Amino acid sequence: MALKKRRTGFICHELYMWHDTGNYAGPMPYGNPVQPDIHAENPETKRRFRNLLEVSGLNEALHMIKPRHATEAEILRFHTPEHLENVKKISADTGGDAGFFTPAGRGSYEIAMLSAGGVLAGLEAILEGSVDNAYALVRPPGHHAIAGEGMGFCIFGNAALAGMHAFETFGLSRIAYVDWDVHHGNGTQSAFYDDPRALTISVHQDNCFPPDSGHVHETGSGKGDGFNINIPLPPGSGVGAYEAAFDQVVLPALDRFEPELIIVPSGFDAGAYDPLGRMQMHSEGYRSLTEKLLSTADRHCAGRMLLTHEGGYNSWTVPFFGLAVMEALSGVKTGVEDPFLPLHAGLGGQDLQPHQQLAIDQALPTLKRL
Repeated sequence: MALKKRRTGFICHELYMWHDTGNYAGPMPYGNPVQPDIHAENPETKRRFRNLLEVSGLNEALHMIKPRHATEAEILRFHTPEHLENVKKISADTGGDAGFFTPAGRGSYEIAMLSAGGVLAGLEAILEGSVDNAYALVRPPGHHAIAGEGMGFCIFGNAALAGMHAFETFGLSRIAYVDWDVHHGNGTQSAFYDDPRALTISVHQDNCFPPDSGHVHETGSGKGDGFNINIPLPPGSGVGAYEAAFDQVVLPALDRFEPELIIVPSGFDAGAYDPLGRMQMHSEGYRSLTEKLLSTADRHCAGRMLLTHEGGYNSWTVPFFGLAVMEALSGVKTGVEDPFLPLHAGLGGQDLQPHQQLAIDQALPTLKRL
């Protein structure tokens, strides 16, 4: 079947790579007896993703979108003034703690504003009609940040801020989020927990991060009750479980909600061998999920879909996951093969398992309330 060619925007900037998360040991601060190393959220996965787009030639088919800085007013649609001022302060000094598991370095405020603004620029390009869809390869990420503090390496809630921008500036009335990062999209969930204009869906590893977050009983509150769906999959879930979750819950939910825009917090840490997840997704799995969402976006919102980069910490494999997604978004095949695919696809347990189906079944009652 011939691929459908689309105008795909791409947002990236070298300054994103300069956000300094310090000499940690993975996600943990070093200190006796932990030897200093490199922080898990470092530039390499993002830089190598961007570089593979260039080496493959795919960037020649993409529409490059220049990021801008978010304004303080845009940030304050979601975040508290206290959080904004704290990030400013530590950024102007020598760095510090912007929240729970969220180190920031000197200059990180300006870079975080460019990260949030890059996502907003992608949104604007889609809603103004210059592109059909867009991928914002930004850093620092955003889907864990809550109103009053950063969390899980995320300083500002990039995806949540994009939705608020779509509501307040462009007058949209229904936006859907589909978060496939291995960790629960708690920040985006919190931003719209009582707002029926936003359907927030998170497919993640059960009880991975944040602690005690992302349960199926978290369905929204007030007028937003029933508009938040969590699908916590068991550790070890592979492509079969993810496709079943999408086919049985995510896509039917989108069809019932009929969004005017789909936003995807796109983390690649559900990929096989990621150090901060225990799932088994591979490049063809991510391609398949992207194609499913594109078909749904075609049905409901003229193909309008914005992806904003979140996690993914294996610098060998993330570029190939990203390339597969970008090929699906643009409808352009580069001919570059993922050398890790045979290894990942051959892992035991890639097919849907009975206990994974039971986990998916737990989300069905919320789906039926839409």
